[in-house]
Amino acid sequence: MSRAPFLVLVFALLCGALPARAAETAALERGTAITDPAALRELGGGKFRLDRMLLPERSADIPLANSALFSLPSMMPVQQAIDGEFDRYIARHGASLPKETIGVGEGFDFQLFDRTLLYSAETRFVLAGIVNRMDRIYAAEASCGEIRLIYRLTRMNKAAGDQASPPRLPMTLNVVLKARGAGEAITCSEIAARWLAAPLGGTDLIRHENIDRIETNLQIAHAPKSSVRDFRTDYLLKVFRYDRNARLFTEAPMENQVDRARLLADDGLKREFRAWLLDPANLVAFDRGTVLIPEKFLASGAIAPTPVGFDPSNLEPEFGLVQGEGAVFSEADVVAALRRATEGGAKLQNIRSLAGFERRLNDVTCSGCHQTRGIGGFHFPGVDWMADKPSNSTVVPGSPHFFGDQIRRRDILASLRDGKPPDYSRGFASRPQLRGSTELAGSNHYDGWGAHCYAQGKPAASNDASFRDWTCAEGLTCQAAGKISRIGMCFVKSR
Repeated sequence: MSRAPFLVLVFALLCGALPARAAETAALERGTAITDPAALRELGGGKFRLDRMLLPERSADIPLANSALFSLPSMMPVQQAIDGEFDRYIARHGASLPKETIGVGEGFDFQLFDRTLLYSAETRFVLAGIVNRMDRIYAAEASCGEIRLIYRLTRMNKAAGDQASPPRLPMTLNVVLKARGAGEAITCSEIAARWLAAPLGGTDLIRHENIDRIETNLQIAHAPKSSVRDFRTDYLLKVFRYDRNARLFTEAPMENQVDRARLLADDGLKREFRAWLLDPANLVAFDRGTVLIPEKFLASGAIAPTPVGFDPSNLEPEFGLVQGEGAVFSEADVVAALRRATEGGAKLQNIRSLAGFERRLNDVTCSGCHQTRGIGGFHFPGVDWMADKPSNSTVVPGSPHFFGDQIRRRDILASLRDGKPPDYSRGFASRPQLRGSTELAGSNHYDGWGAHCYAQGKPAASNDASFRDWTCAEGLTCQAAGKISRIGMCFVKSR
């Protein structure tokens, strides 16, 4: 295989450049997401306009531009934290890449996002989607899980005579709300029923008082292919928790985003984390995808590179934790912990090997998940309802990973509605669980063309137990990315 097709295949494997068609996904998002452009246009121009969510007492019809939005006292810490991340990113790459330049504009090797646009009078955040995450009740039981309002950064002002659509910029901002606010009498079952019953679900239950945090994903820099490296795009991920007493969004640890550098620099913390995660009870939750790692082990920001594998300081948490010098986990640690768990009666669903442990360690993190079948670094870019002629990248609102997880989320909603105990477990991000449904069978999510798979070897005993069930439908074969991995994609058999 020549280098160019190999790189295209690797990018497809890592980023999942195979979004599902809208007609195939309409049923998948029933009750779990609102992606209809007309509905989003109406809701985004009304009660869910971002400035009205953050400043509910504001009654003006004209939405706040970002220059005013980031001047709000509640949002000033967000701007300060993002600026600090930019400064650290520039300093780090300036020191590690002495032969390459970094700055705003096409004349630089590393082309920074122009952050003046983020705080500009010409830009604002436009509602791109609403996502029901009641499947996360395990993380917020009293709140019945979460509801997310996802906004896309958009340049609003056009030059005179400019007929082009307002350009979207590579950043999303998620306002994460509690599905049930403090003191509300409604049950989780009733909330789930509302979402499943109507096209706009339970949007009437969304209110600013229930805001829990803001999550941001910004394409901080892009490096085109050059004589010294292949193309690369870096995404900055941050979380800001709302302090209701101070009325401020403050920088917060990111869920399950292990602070790799800090662990590897502190032997005591490293030993404590290893013991915590390998404890049988925590290992079972880790296997099920419902683990909540204590905040003392976590980072407050992350850079997710696409494709992965360029900068060792930016790689997923598995690198340097399960392999390499000073690794937190040895193979013997993991194998012994898996054996203890199974001997104790645990039925592990996903992790049956060191490789499965590595993948899950990456899979539960913010940065690792964003590197799995994303669309240009995002799992939910949303349809651009402001565009006159939407491009292919904005016709489909979500990534294959997003749509592949909808059946699991919908089944949880149905269980809640019907008073049955929900199963909150999930498979690996790149290979969803069927959970008794056949809707995904033969699709690019599961077994069909473009689905993630595992190249089976002979003898059968050589196949990794964590992935040997990742097969392809009849007529397709699993093609791995060269010799670097047996994880690949299902394609038509070559003659």
